[in-house]
Amino acid sequence: MARRCDITGKGVQAGNNVSHSKRRTRRRFLPNVQPMSLYSETLDNMVRLKVSAAGLRTVEQNGGLDAFLTGTPDRKLPTEARRLKRRILQAQGNDGDAVSSDTAAAEAAPAEADA
Repeated sequence: MARRCDITGKGVQAGNNVSHSKRRTRRRFLPNVQPMSLYSETLDNMVRLKVSAAGLRTVEQNGGLDAFLTGTPDRKLPTEARRLKRRILQAQGNDGDAVSSDTAAAEAAPAEADA
C-alpha cells in the first residue's frame, strides 16, 4: 500500500533525526493516511479512497467530495482523483472536455446564421 493521499497527493518525506550531539540519521516522515469511504452525491454511492487527515479537512471545507473535485483544476489533483472527477462529471451530464463543447457551439452558430 502506497503511503500517498488520493485527494491531495501528499506522500512520504525524508529528513534527519538530529541528536543532542548534532549527529544526523536519516528518517521518514509518514503522512497520516487512512483508508476511508467518502459519499459522492452525484454517483449516489460510497467511494473508497486513501485520504490524509489534511485531505479530509479540505474536502469537508469545500462542501463535500463532489464539490471539491469539480472545483479543483486537474493539474492539482493526483491520478486517482482525476479518474473519480471524470466519473462524477460524466454522471452530471458534463463531458468535462472544454474543446468538444466549444466545437459543438461553433458548429451550431453557422446553422443559426443560415436560417
